[in-house]
Parts: sequence; C-alpha cells; structure tokens
Amino acid sequence: MTIHRGTTSEPLVKLLGVTKMYSQPDNYDILVLDDINLTIERGQFVALLGPSGSGKSTLLRIITGLSEPSYGSVLYRGRPVTGPNPHASMVFQSFALYPWLTVQQNVELGLTAKGVPLAARHEKALRLIDLIGLNGYEDAFPKELSGGMRQRVGFARALAVDPELLCMDEPFSALDFLTAENLRSELLDLWVDSKIPLQAILMVTHGIEEAVYMADRIVILSKNPARVAEDLTIALPYPRNRKSPDFVHLVDQVYKIVTDTDEDHKPVSISSPAGSPQKPEESERARLDPIPYGHLSMLSGLLELVSDRGGRDDLYHLGSELLLEVDDLLPVTDTAELFHLARVSEGDLILTEQGKVFAEVDVAERKAIIRKELLDIPLFRLIGRVLESKTNHAMVRDFFIDILEEHFSQDQAERQLMLAINWGRFADLFHYDTDTELLYLAEDQLPEAEATLLGQGQADS
Repeated sequence: MTIHRGTTSEPLVKLLGVTKMYSQPDNYDILVLDDINLTIERGQFVALLGPSGSGKSTLLRIITGLSEPSYGSVLYRGRPVTGPNPHASMVFQSFALYPWLTVQQNVELGLTAKGVPLAARHEKALRLIDLIGLNGYEDAFPKELSGGMRQRVGFARALAVDPELLCMDEPFSALDFLTAENLRSELLDLWVDSKIPLQAILMVTHGIEEAVYMADRIVILSKNPARVAEDLTIALPYPRNRKSPDFVHLVDQVYKIVTDTDEDHKPVSISSPAGSPQKPEESERARLDPIPYGHLSMLSGLLELVSDRGGRDDLYHLGSELLLEVDDLLPVTDTAELFHLARVSEGDLILTEQGKVFAEVDVAERKAIIRKELLDIPLFRLIGRVLESKTNHAMVRDFFIDILEEHFSQDQAERQLMLAINWGRFADLFHYDTDTELLYLAEDQLPEAEATLLGQGQADS
C-alpha cells in the first residue's frame, strides 16, 4: 500500500551492488553485505528485516551516507551519495540525546547546524514538540523524561530538518510494550495522513509483527553475508488489525521466510589483494565458523515444550506465546540444529530423534549429548588440543582471543569465546577460573581428553 508522494518516477534511493567488508589481520576481510541491489520509491514505508547480525544497521548507515560501501554505489535521486545525506535523518535505538541540552535545544540541533535563524528554529521546534505531544516539556532535560518521551524528542529532532527520507534503527526496541505501541500508532498516523513532509521511511527492525503492522514493503536479509532473500509487498490497508486472519497469515509467512534465510549461509572470507570471495580449496588455512549465541537453559526448555506438543511446533506461535521476537528464538533454534537436536522447516521447529531423547533425559545425560556434539565443532577441538598439549593443561583466555581475532572482529571474538566457555563448562569439557582467566582441564577430565579431544585432532590430521 504505497502512499502517493510527488509525481516523479525516479527512485528516491537506489543501491547498486553494495558490498561491505571489514578488515581482519593477515589481509583477510569479513564479508558482511554481499551485492545488495535495492530501490526505495517515494511513498514507501520499507522495513529491513533479518536475523541478528545480518547487517541491517550497516546497510542503513550506508544508505544515509554515514558509512561507505567497500564496493558498489548508493544513488539518491540519481546522484551518488558520497557523504552524510542532507536529505535523510536518523532515529536511533538509544535516543542519542545530548543530556546537557533541553528538549527544545535538542530538537533545534540540526537547524542550528544548518544556520537557521534563531526565531525560525524556535518556531519550528515548538511546533514539532507540540506535534509529538511534548508541549510543556520544552525546558526539560533528558534525565527528567521517560524513555518514550526521550524517543519522541528523537523523532522531533529528526523531522526538524525536513528530511525526505526518515531512517530508523530499531526505534521502539528500547521502550516498554505500551509506550512502543503508542509511538508506532502515532508515527503511522502522521505518515498516512501526510502530516509530516516525508517522501519515504526506512526502518530496521527485528520484530516481524512490527514490520507487518507498519510497513508496506518488507526486505528480508539473509546472514553471513547479508543478501536480499525476499522483497515482499504488504497490501493490507491502514490501520491494520493484528487479530485479522490476513494479518496473522502474513506474519506467519514472513516468520517462515526469516527462519529459513539462515540455512546454507556460511561466513565468507576474502583476501584483500584479490578482492573476491575465496573458494574453499583456494584458502591457505581453515576459517572458524561462528557458533550461534544460544543459551543452553533456553534450549532445554524449548525442546521440552516442543516435545510435550508431539515434537513439532510453529515458531511464530511459540514466539508469540513466549513473548519472544524472532531474534530471540533464532540463536536457540540455530543451536538446536548445530547439536542435531532439531531442524527448522517451513517455519516449524521439528525435533530429531536425538532431540526427543534430549528432552526426556536428566541433566547428566544432556551434558553427555552436548559434549559429544561439541567435539565435532572446530573451536572446541582447538581448545581441547591446546589444553591437552600443555604440561599443566591450562591456557590463559587471551591466547584464544588472539586466535579468534584472526577470524572475527574484536567484539565477536570476545563473545564467541565466552559462549564457548559457557558451553564447555556445561558439558564438562574443561573448566574456567574467572579470577586467573585460565581455561584448564581437571584431573577427572584428562582421560576423556586423551581419548576424545586428542584422538579427534589426530583423526582430523
């Protein structure tokens, strides 16, 4: 349901082969966005949807000119974007207000930077403050406002410079449910009724219901690296009823697409001099694949729940029932698939035979199942070989961080190792001392290490 804005047929935004890589040591780059081709027309409210870490925010920053693509180009009204786009404004997840400025001063910030005269910017700021429902709070400081009120200031500041394109990076995710719902409805009213002079809206979100409720077009990204997996038109008229059969059906369909986009996508490493993806046989050394950020306690509970329902359940209904968004569920389902406990098909989580056993046995037997699966994961084989080969069977965590930073960013390396430590400790593969920051094998683990971890390493060679 595209809203008519203007008469020109030229796209507002056009992405041509946009690719983004982040440099790593040893001349390796991590491919984050791969050959993104996308247009945004006037009158469209577009939602960018995809798994956590799929590059949605990176793509948003490239579109607004806050970041440059490694390859490809971004056109705005047919002209290349070579820096911050003066016709685009951004609303951030974290409000991003200056705490030492009042509400009115925060709203006027962009106008001040553009050199708008004092009287004109005061008048405009007051009009927008009234429009977003904060009349009377002009002289208040951010610390005096609730989260919802602070985000309203963020919207007013973004709209003050009369942008053609409003970009929002998960603008409602830091708010409580009722506040977020109220702000969504108010923004939609302003958009649909043309009370704000916008040509298009682009919103990054991890909420499927939010995307279907607000947008008339949903672009779904895959992960590792991000590619456009689906581009859907949402033809439901505004205002939308979340309980209508059409709405529920659409949400379920989008849920199935999102949960399937992660299949068969592996991280791609690129040699900087060549500038093109390497084939596995051309790589000089193995690359570590990231392990999903799934909590084992949530995994156990989810599998028990699905087991009680016959071993299969719809992920969208599970998420709604558990008050979890797709970004909360996907790491857990990815972990279940990694451990061969379940598989995702057509939006359903289906337990494997091993998954059915896992849901029924006690904690000790669950640890044994996970321990066996961890031994097939390269990162855990690496940790095991290092600990087994050391005389004292211990190694400081920074050693593994240094190795992981050859494969991931610094933040990712930290997260990957802490996750591996949590999984390894649960499965009794090794121990970790938080005071000394040592990973180590206890005496009761050495026989198993010699028989399995070391043996597995020899089998690999």
